[in-house]
Amino acid sequence: MKVLKKIGRIIVKSVIYLYCKVIYRTKIYGKNNIPKNGPVLFCGNHRNYLDPQIIVATSPREMRFIAKEELSKNLFFKVLGNLFNVIYVKRDEKDISALKDSLKTLKNGECLGLFPEGTRNGFEKNDGKIKNGASYLALKTDATIIPIGLVGKAKPFSKNAIIYGKPIDLSKYKGKKLSKEEEDEASITLKNEIIRLASTDIKEIKKLKSVLY
Repeated sequence: MKVLKKIGRIIVKSVIYLYCKVIYRTKIYGKNNIPKNGPVLFCGNHRNYLDPQIIVATSPREMRFIAKEELSKNLFFKVLGNLFNVIYVKRDEKDISALKDSLKTLKNGECLGLFPEGTRNGFEKNDGKIKNGASYLALKTDATIIPIGLVGKAKPFSKNAIIYGKPIDLSKYKGKKLSKEEEDEASITLKNEIIRLASTDIKEIKKLKSVLY
């Protein structure tokens, strides 16, 4: 069963990858910033339904993704969720089960993907607020946070890009009990880097490569 599931993931990732490259003309930058080993937390901006698939398909590391529970009611996303071991979370309430599953995944040296905005275009909808879940998970498990900028209109045959940025440095927070202000500060550091990458002019990415990555 595990072998069949692995084969299924390879096939689906390949199809999604080609779809993103051909239909969405997606360029990929900064893959060299992704650690080859150890726990990694991938955190990006959220534009539309295709965002998690783009991240999963273009990353050289396999990962689980955190998604809202409502998606499990859609047959298509339910199949994908089962194939890629998605962690479903109940929004607007403390989902202890999802939290434990996320911590276990990272402590096992695996990778996890999430959108700190909490919803599509969340930074715009929520006055720039960011949830503290990503920084909490990273500091609890010593996972590396890789910020991601999804750039472009996310429309078929328009130019799009995914930028894997340099790891977020949260070393000054490690090994200490954080105050609410410090938790917020760590999360804002992540938010600012995601916004910086996501705000890149797609025509200027190649010129700015040495600065961005």
